[in-house]
Amino acid sequence: MFGSTVLEVAVGLTFCYATVALIVSTVQEALASALKLRARGLLEGIKSMLNDPNFNALARTLYAHALVNPHSNPALPEQEHIGTKPSYIKPEHFAIALIDAIQSIPGDYAQLGRDIDALTDPQIKRALQGIYQRAEGDMARFQASVEGWFDTAMERVSGLYKRRSMVVSVLLSLLLAALFNIDSIHLFRTLWAHPSLAAQLGAAPATMNPQALQMLWTLPIGWEQFPPALNREFALSVAGWALTASTALFGAPFWFDLMKRTVQVRGTGPKP
Repeated sequence: MFGSTVLEVAVGLTFCYATVALIVSTVQEALASALKLRARGLLEGIKSMLNDPNFNALARTLYAHALVNPHSNPALPEQEHIGTKPSYIKPEHFAIALIDAIQSIPGDYAQLGRDIDALTDPQIKRALQGIYQRAEGDMARFQASVEGWFDTAMERVSGLYKRRSMVVSVLLSLLLAALFNIDSIHLFRTLWAHPSLAAQLGAAPATMNPQALQMLWTLPIGWEQFPPALNREFALSVAGWALTASTALFGAPFWFDLMKRTVQVRGTGPKP
């Protein structure tokens, strides 16, 4: 039993979840690129870090720096022109740009301290004063501390982006499961009763292509009757959709690896 039905069910389920996860990740990446989500998240993170929610003070000056935003258009400095904003900033570039935005005399460490004291924002002033005092007159050490400050702030931004991405992944997966009736409960029952349906499946696809979709449609998914009757079976299907959507939380790499291992185990045992 373990060498036939159980493995075929595992192969069918993991192939389905891997393909769904791949479709969801592809669509999500396309949406993130089209909507400039990474650039927007980075901008919001820097505005919060520099306490400039209206983008009219230090954050705006920073984004005008060539190291931070080499493609910026001085005629379009507003945050609405997100197409010109970067989606990634190197910590050392951020530190140099911030120092350049604050100091009035380049290379003069004593004057830099006076420039920090002249800042109007008390929150940023306190943060930079602490970094300035700990640097003890070393400009390179001051710059490294600013880089560390930036890295810490970006870790929070990255965490927020990942949490939002997980929510989007689940919603996209739920939408995909409902549109194509990818019901995990029905899929499991059918594969358990007819394990030969998954016998022809090989490794999970690395990219979306017609062959991968054709292999996916060999599984018991899709609508036999639409619109469905609102009865107990429909409620069970909704539960199956939710179960399918929850698999997106594991991500495509997890299912690819599990699919590979499952196929290897099946290949070492007797054929059903």
